[in-house]
Order: sequence, then structure tokens, then C-alpha cells
Amino acid sequence: MAAPGEYFSVGSQVSCRTCQEQRLQGEVVAFDYPSKMLALKCPSSSGKPNHADILLVNLQYVSEVEIINDRTETPPPLASLNVSKLANKARTEKEEKMSQAYAISAGVSLEGQQLFQTIHKTIKDCKWQEKNIVVMEEVVIAPPYQVENCKGKEGSALSHVRKIVEKHFRDVESQKVLQRSQAQQTQKDTSLSS
Repeated sequence: MAAPGEYFSVGSQVSCRTCQEQRLQGEVVAFDYPSKMLALKCPSSSGKPNHADILLVNLQYVSEVEIINDRTETPPPLASLNVSKLANKARTEKEEKMSQAYAISAGVSLEGQQLFQTIHKTIKDCKWQEKNIVVMEEVVIAPPYQVENCKGKEGSALSHVRKIVEKHFRDVESQKVLQRSQAQQTQKDTSLSS
């Protein structure tokens, strides 16, 4: 049984009983004494073999803590982080958010913004130029952003972008039809129950 002021070593196996009588057991991955927070690595609730659940346990809401296996040796070093990869990801996400903000402030229609998002999922090299979508520096899509508004040098880039635009609007229309039929069904169900 662990004493109230005890520290928990990373790598130790502990078992806790919460104030709701729930039993938690796992490996200590972190412990913060001032806040009395314990992070436990437990078997995955999804059942996947190479996955784990990380539970944060507030020891102020635990009635019992038992150390099953105390680890006394120094814990293994933390995995190194690829800082440049993280910085690039942060920069890319910031650029995407700035692009979205630009489109909104430029008065681009919701349809134009949605089309831009759809194209951007497939082709990262796409940006706003005033109210126009510019893809791969080769194709320009002007409002109202339909297939016939795709301009550029005839070739594979223009053809590919046109196909994306066509599919986007087909999907949007299918979604509208589905929503209308669901609304009609709901209305029909409501009138039948009245």
C-alpha cells in the first residue's frame, strides 16, 4: 500500500481504486507530486496489440493505491522529437488557417471555400489570389467556381482539376438530395404520429 506522500517511479506497476470503486491498473508513465496526478499506461480498450490507453488519475479521488512492482532503476530515455518536422507541420497548419481567414475576409462564397478545401485535400499546391483559386500555378478557378470557370493551359493539370471540381459538386448535390429526403421522411413520420 502506498503512503499518502509517496512518489511513484516511472515504469512501476500500480493498482488504484477510485472513489467510484473502479479498479485501474497499469504502468506509471508520469507522476506530478504537486497536483497529485498520475499517468498510467494500460492495455488498449480497443484490443489492438500495439496500442495502449493512457489514463490520467487524480489521486485526490483515489481511495487506495497499491504498488505491484516498484521500478528502482533509471527509466529509459524519452524518445527524441523531430523538432524541424514539428515546426514544419505547425507552419503548414498556420498557413492553411491564414488561407481560410483570407478567403473569409475577401468575401469568398461558402461554396468557393468548400471547393478550395476539397481541392486542397488532393493537391496541396493551391492558394487564393483575390477571389480566385490558383492550383499548381497552372489552373485558375474564378467565381462562381464551376467546371466552366476552370482556366489554364489544356493538359493533364487542367483536366485533373476539372474532374475534382465536377466530383465536388456531384457530392454536394448528392448530400443535398439526401438531406431533403431525410427531412421529408422526418416530416412524414411527424404527420403520421399526430
